[in-house]
Amino acid sequence: MKYDNHIKIEFMSKSCNESLARTVVAAFVSQLDPTLEDMADIRTAVSEAVTNAIIHGYEGGKGKVVMECYLLDRTVEIKITDKGMGIENLELAMQPLYTSKPELERSGMGFTVMQSFMDFLEVKSEINKGTTIIMRKYIKNAA
Repeated sequence: MKYDNHIKIEFMSKSCNESLARTVVAAFVSQLDPTLEDMADIRTAVSEAVTNAIIHGYEGGKGKVVMECYLLDRTVEIKITDKGMGIENLELAMQPLYTSKPELERSGMGFTVMQSFMDFLEVKSEINKGTTIIMRKYIKNAA
C-alpha cells in the first residue's frame, strides 16, 4: 500500500523514551490538523504501547523499540514493535485489569486504553521473538 507519508524511529527501551515517542507521534500527526481530543487519544495510546514494550517486553532490560507511523488520507497508522519476551497468553493479556506485573502496581488497562482511544487495534506476539502493536485512528476535520 502506498502511504502519503511515513516515519520510522528506533530508540532504547528506557522509560524516558516514552515521552519522546509521544512527542514524535504528535508532531507527525499534526499535519492532519487533528482535534485536541484526537491528539490526546493518540498520544495516550502510544504511551501505553511503548510502556508495555519497555516494562513487559524487555522487563526493564536493554532492547530496542521501533515506532513507525503512516498517513493515508485522514488515517494515521502507528506500529510499535519490540523484540522482547513476547506475550504468553494474548487473550488473557487483552482482558481489562489483567497485569503480569502486579508487584509494579500496574493497572492492567494498557490494551483497553489503546482499544478505546483508537479506531483499530491489532496485537501480534511470539514468545521470545517480541510483540507488534498496530493501531489506527481516523482524523476528522477539526472544523
